[in-house]
Amino acid sequence: VQLQASGGGLVQAGGSLRLSCAASGDTFSSYIMGWFRQAPGKEREFVASIYRSGEYTHYADSVTGRFTISRDNAKNTVYLQMYSLKPEDTAVYYCAAGIGSGLIVLVTSREYDYWGQGTLVTVSS
Repeated sequence: VQLQASGGGLVQAGGSLRLSCAASGDTFSSYIMGWFRQAPGKEREFVASIYRSGEYTHYADSVTGRFTISRDNAKNTVYLQMYSLKPEDTAVYYCAAGIGSGLIVLVTSREYDYWGQGTLVTVSS
């Protein structure tokens, strides 16, 4: 599967942004999807994950209550709605797809099989 992330940009602190990740192919609904981010000089970190049907989600503590992951299997797209953005949310955001046999969500990068190219989110103070 090929993933194309979009929606990044420059936003002021306290603002909101919605990222999208479009997937190619007809097996999108069979993948657990996730979002990760990587800030300059830091390692890539988990942000959110969503089960194949969208029924289950999981978030990093740092974004719980501010970010929402969702998916539209009819459109082969996963979203990350971000509210109350902070300067520390500044990073390149990546979407990823994982087979995750027997699992509901995936929280480590090594569990994902496919990655998008990333989209830059910059939050100004």
